[in-house]
Amino acid sequence: MAESRTRSEWDVIVVGAGGAGLAAAAEAAQLGRKVLVLEKNAEPGGSTSWAVGTVTATNSALQKRAGIVDSPDWHFEDLSKHNGPLDSRDNLRLRRILVDQCTDALQWLMSLGVAFVGPMPEPPHRVARMHNVVPNAKAFVNRLARHCTRLGVEIRSNARVIGLVVENGRVVGVECRTERGTRRYGARHGVVLASGDYSADRELKAHFARPEVVNVEAVVPTATGDGHKLALALGAVVVNGDIVRGPIMRFVPPKRDTFLRRLPPSTALGRAMAWSYRYLPRRLLRPFMMGFLTTALGPSPKLFGEGAILVNVEGRRFCDELGAPSFEVRRHPDGIAVIVFDQQDADRCVAWPDFVPTAPGISYAYLADYRRNRR
Repeated sequence: MAESRTRSEWDVIVVGAGGAGLAAAAEAAQLGRKVLVLEKNAEPGGSTSWAVGTVTATNSALQKRAGIVDSPDWHFEDLSKHNGPLDSRDNLRLRRILVDQCTDALQWLMSLGVAFVGPMPEPPHRVARMHNVVPNAKAFVNRLARHCTRLGVEIRSNARVIGLVVENGRVVGVECRTERGTRRYGARHGVVLASGDYSADRELKAHFARPEVVNVEAVVPTATGDGHKLALALGAVVVNGDIVRGPIMRFVPPKRDTFLRRLPPSTALGRAMAWSYRYLPRRLLRPFMMGFLTTALGPSPKLFGEGAILVNVEGRRFCDELGAPSFEVRRHPDGIAVIVFDQQDADRCVAWPDFVPTAPGISYAYLADYRRNRR
């Protein structure tokens, strides 16, 4: 196809149609701006659609209903425990904004039709603050995209931004590659970069992070740091780019989406699931929870503390399982290892506290659950 260049003018252009990009677009439209969202993939979603889908918030309606007393100040303090040795590198002003605004953000999402259950314990938080979206994280994108459409936001998919347009030292638009060629879109009031992380870009990981994470497979293969590259080309500085989490050891996912991933992200279904979680006995809900626990999570470190070992596909043990085995697993063919334990350990993995994985405050999975769910 011959390359063509056309231009159109907008007030605000948002690069990326994940949760952050759609929220920014909605806010700009709410203020009366003409907004264009450009998404390189075939549909909105990004990393948000692949998330577990939790929001940590204080003084929420769900907390109050559960009789939980909490405060933003406690939340602020507890985040230091999460940060550990990296706490000195945190931006305290942004942390303050987070803890002061997170409850309003949660309530806003609920007003759009996103349903949550909880709150769940999330150590080292001192009280239960973790609110889990139902039926799955696709609900975030579904409701945000609908909200944006109602506000008049235009969302264009298969549109990859390849450059920022600068005039007189100011970003005034973007260059975008579409199915119809290269187009230029003007932005009178600014461009928002909300295109996700660079976990799937080897060059950026090699430049900013540790060598051992370069070959780690990304959860979202399209997270290639597009926004970082656009900003770096103009002289931007990436802060804390060396802080990369991963890899995370998880069980090999099933060949097809799990039952929960296949559920439609409708408001009615989400609210029905939230009602069920609140009122139905746990024994009735457990089979549905196991579909998540036995496919989306990884083994508990306690399993290795009790004597389980990791071997590669050739049957050789290759690491100290009590150290950082996830990095060692990635060095082996296909990044796959096998957990081996004896009959004594197997007989023990039938009841708490000898679980295989856990979702804190939700449920525990045992060996028998894997036999049923991973056939």
